[in-house]
Amino acid sequence: MILDPTLGLDPKKPVLIFQHWPSEGPGYLSEVFQRMEVPWRLIEVDRGVPIPNHLDDVSALVFMGGPMSVNDPLPWIAQEVSLIQLAHTMGIPVLGHCLGGQLIAKALGGVVIQNPVREIGWFSVTQEDNLVTKDWFRELPKTFEVFHWHGETFSIPLGATHLLSSQHCLNQGFSIGNTLALQCHVEMTEELVHLWTKNGIFEISVPTKTIQSETEITSNLCNKIKDLHQIADLIYVHWLQHYFSKS
Repeated sequence: MILDPTLGLDPKKPVLIFQHWPSEGPGYLSEVFQRMEVPWRLIEVDRGVPIPNHLDDVSALVFMGGPMSVNDPLPWIAQEVSLIQLAHTMGIPVLGHCLGGQLIAKALGGVVIQNPVREIGWFSVTQEDNLVTKDWFRELPKTFEVFHWHGETFSIPLGATHLLSSQHCLNQGFSIGNTLALQCHVEMTEELVHLWTKNGIFEISVPTKTIQSETEITSNLCNKIKDLHQIADLIYVHWLQHYFSKS
């Protein structure tokens, strides 16, 4: 699938994807971009690549996850928050996954706090009952299963629309203008799931009702990922087609 050329994507102006941790790259999103011929460039923050201070040559911004908190005193966090604020002012599309969604929330006036419980594994999210949510997820059922690995949560910034919730985390997604913030992970691949469970085995060694074991997480993984990619396709394509036309 190729993006409609009338949407204004310029190959000289790629989408910037910000990676904050070696094992938390763009995953399936990179496959979607390749398939749709979307130009993109990876900013490896985890390797010390500097944060841009302007958006003159950028089509959109994507922020991936990471084990740190947006409340940590890391210099790049303030830089990314400022960049998101600039993008919002300029009407440049922004997409965030987990930590990335929390960065967007902080940039737009929300707060990030500890969730009542850690949420790790495959759990359902439910669509909120409003027109904006129906526009975003109109092809999806009211409740659908996605992947989670987080201990914090964001508030919904003033002026944003609450999109998704889960049983144990009230705020799983919001949008405002041409920005989409997700607490959950739709970018996962089989390789990423195995890598995360290996690297984070200490976090899932004592399963609870909100923390699944490695066996639970990886059981029937091929089909779970296949279903997740169908969900991700709908979300990513909608973000690209609907919001790039406004950029």
